Amino acid sequence: MSLTLTVHRGTREIGGSCIEIAHPDGARLVLDAGRPLDAPVGASGLLPASLDRVKPATVLVSHPHQDHHGLLHELPKDWVVWTGQASARLIAISEKMAKTSAPRGLRTWTSRGAPLRFGPFTVTPILTDHSAFDAYMLLVEGAGRRILYTGDFRRHGRKSSLVDALIARPPKEVDVLVCEGTNLGTDKPTATEAELEGEFAALFRRTRGRIFVAWSGQNIDRTVTLYRAAKRTGRTLVIDLYTADVLDRIADGTKLPRAGFPNLKVVVTAGLRTFYVVQGREEFVSRMVPHGVAARNVPADAVVMIRRSLIRDYSRAGLHPTKDDAFNHSMWRGYLKEAYYAEPLEWCRAGGAKLAYLHTSGHASSDDLRAFAAAMSAKVVVPVHGQNWDAQGHGFDAIHRLGDGEPWVLQ
Repeated sequence: MSLTLTVHRGTREIGGSCIEIAHPDGARLVLDAGRPLDAPVGASGLLPASLDRVKPATVLVSHPHQDHHGLLHELPKDWVVWTGQASARLIAISEKMAKTSAPRGLRTWTSRGAPLRFGPFTVTPILTDHSAFDAYMLLVEGAGRRILYTGDFRRHGRKSSLVDALIARPPKEVDVLVCEGTNLGTDKPTATEAELEGEFAALFRRTRGRIFVAWSGQNIDRTVTLYRAAKRTGRTLVIDLYTADVLDRIADGTKLPRAGFPNLKVVVTAGLRTFYVVQGREEFVSRMVPHGVAARNVPADAVVMIRRSLIRDYSRAGLHPTKDDAFNHSMWRGYLKEAYYAEPLEWCRAGGAKLAYLHTSGHASSDDLRAFAAAMSAKVVVPVHGQNWDAQGHGFDAIHRLGDGEPWVLQ
């Protein structure tokens, strides 16, 4: 007997990832327990029906994006969950913002990549480049087989050297590469973050007034890119309390910007202040205030974070976009189909602000996916986390297509 691989969700969709590796002796690993991207707000009972919740399992979360950890609260309470140290802190923030209680304490590994033992399995977390901070590939060994799960990754972010190093020195004798394919067959932008920084700097120079930017507070690479572009052009980056919280939890021991850095301010709005006070985190707000700025006092040439939940507080304070300003949506364009993401754009458009779209994907380009798979030289590639594998599978050797919930005993 050999390992059994089951992709419970994600063989033909992006997000909602849930992958199981079962050992002949009954031990099980579950890689990610993600919420589907198209799940209605407030929906429950979303775990794949094919995932056996009676037999015990150890869960490994590759990175802190909801489509990889958003269903942890639906797992049996006695299942142990592991993830990276910084990922655990970011998952905790997401749960607070979503107003869901933590399902359990998370056990953590470090970014140094030391192998971990889970019964008959040995798992090596491999830090990788992704728009999520503290993202990992997972090398799983057991029953004489080696499975490399890419999680989500790219090769054009600020940690691209990690992927380059893995391509130069790949793990030996990989039997199965479980590979994400988000960008296969798409034209999503994949400029480097360094190139994007230059484009932002040019936008900042040609804009007379403020630049309102919509981006994810947990996209640390993008925060760094915006901060560096602001410094290059003599502007101040103004982030909200949530983004300041994200940086505050992960910046220790790093060079990441955070409250107190030059050219960086925290806008202290009534809504988020109240949110943190209700959480019992007045101490955090108090620490941010000396590095903060009221919305009514945001500098006229600032780079200002914008999201739907900030618009009312900005408007009440008299902070409005004008024809001298610009707006940039620095996320996937598809989000603009949703009111939550489209409202900031429409708010800025109504004020006469010039519109821009400077962004780069959090996922590898088609070429980089093929180059990575070729370098890993796995006996079999199992496609996940993509919608275009059937049409774009050329360039990948020995693809083994699975259906959701279909068990496959490795030969």
